[in-house]
Amino acid sequence: MFEKFCDVLCLEKRFITVEINPPHGASIDALIADIKKHKLQDKVTGFSCTDNPLAKLKMSGVLSAIKVQQTFNKPVIATMSMRDKNKLSLQSTLLGANDFDLRCILALTGDPAKYSDQPDVKGVLERDSTLLLSIIHHLNKGVDYSNKALNPAPKPIYPFAVSNATAKDMNSLKKRMVKKLNYGARAIITQPVYNLENAKELLALFEEAKEMSIRDTAKEANMVLGQFPIVRARTANFIDDKVPGISVPKDIIDEMNLAAMDGEEKEQEVGFALSKRIFDEIMDVHGKVHLMTHNRFDLCSELIG
Repeated sequence: MFEKFCDVLCLEKRFITVEINPPHGASIDALIADIKKHKLQDKVTGFSCTDNPLAKLKMSGVLSAIKVQQTFNKPVIATMSMRDKNKLSLQSTLLGANDFDLRCILALTGDPAKYSDQPDVKGVLERDSTLLLSIIHHLNKGVDYSNKALNPAPKPIYPFAVSNATAKDMNSLKKRMVKKLNYGARAIITQPVYNLENAKELLALFEEAKEMSIRDTAKEANMVLGQFPIVRARTANFIDDKVPGISVPKDIIDEMNLAAMDGEEKEQEVGFALSKRIFDEIMDVHGKVHLMTHNRFDLCSELIG
């Protein structure tokens, strides 16, 4: 399953994954039912499950990913945050997930624990996400992080990493890409991209990073461009003002603000049209997209068509 998934990522033009945010509760069944309702599983290459984003309590991302994968028989990328786990927990979770054939892992440093909705939470954070990438590199050689042989050895694990979409110095993004490729990342998923110029710049930086990497796996690595559809003006303004590493073009913000003045229906109509245009343009240019919609699977289905 995962070998084919990575072949599609490397060799085919069309690759679409959709992010699932597990619930603040003890079952993901309602989200699975909503995915089925919109037949989204028939339109995508795979899914991903988040790991307590913004340090807010959610159902386990790894266990959610296993259930989604078993339900749809489609690959799921499980996010793992360095914030909540030390290297013992990380290895233990990866080995257990491997037995359930969950083998695509998105390595994140994680949002700071200070944002948590749980009292007095303290982050673990032994290192940034490169520690998890390094652990996966060891496991793929059949040894644990202390170089002790694993019996049985795990099936191959495919590590993914992330990148901001913008920075004051775009070369700083390239340096981070090189670092993650050197630690074995097979793909890098970006923060949301809102225009073709930004997309093309990121793709060019990624190609340069691949050339600079010392790791053989970098030659076949790919970039997946993030997409977060905007259908509300306040969302566009919030993302542009408050979310690091993402920039929403002024013309989109202006158009959304004007549409909001004519009511919610007009606002959503304009927002969807803008989002659909951006999605289609990026699919035409690159064809590898990761959709983030806060579980708006109806919106995902409409965008993909």
